[in-house]
Amino acid sequence: MYTPPFFKQDRAASLKFAEERGFGTMCAFDGHKPVASPLPFYLTYAADGTPQAAFHVARHNPLLKLADGSASWLLAVNGPDAYVSPDWYVSPDQVPTWLYQSVHLSGPVRLLSDHELAVQIDTLSEKFESWLLPKTPWTSAKMTAGRFETMKKAIVGLVMTVEDVEGSFKLNQHKSDADYAAIATALGAQAHADAREIAQLMQDVRPEAFADESNKLERSVP
Repeated sequence: MYTPPFFKQDRAASLKFAEERGFGTMCAFDGHKPVASPLPFYLTYAADGTPQAAFHVARHNPLLKLADGSASWLLAVNGPDAYVSPDWYVSPDQVPTWLYQSVHLSGPVRLLSDHELAVQIDTLSEKFESWLLPKTPWTSAKMTAGRFETMKKAIVGLVMTVEDVEGSFKLNQHKSDADYAAIATALGAQAHADAREIAQLMQDVRPEAFADESNKLERSVP
């Protein structure tokens, strides 16, 4: 992933982002064309600290034929994104751009055993059910044993050994305080939820830009 220095994230921040999102697009190459599937996942860590992305796909998913444990796959995890109009800058002669958060994880993928798949299903559902608290979490134990086994046969568990981690959070970090604050303010006024989320991220990353603008405003008031 092309990542200018201003936007590059370190390994820890990138892995934290990927784990919190828990959903991405898994991509592989079959020798002729790319093959991809959007899917949920969770991260675990091997005894030596190597991150692993655990997920499953439908048994007829073409990705399965490529899970030979050697070829490297790519898991693209994206956050909110938003278009920026040049009209929103304080400085003249700007161009349109797009702000976003994105992390790429890559490495070889292997199949899981039936037991490992059962553990993965429970771990994955526990992760996302926790987002719905105080709702009582769903667990596979709520299903009849026969029904659960039938459903489980329709999927195959996999795990990626994450060898490379790349993160790019493009939030206009290279712009002046005045332009940075102006863009965040404009995005915060948009109807689209992603635009407002990007605006909040910009404020969280660089609060001093907004403090400077507030001080200027206070000094200008008679």
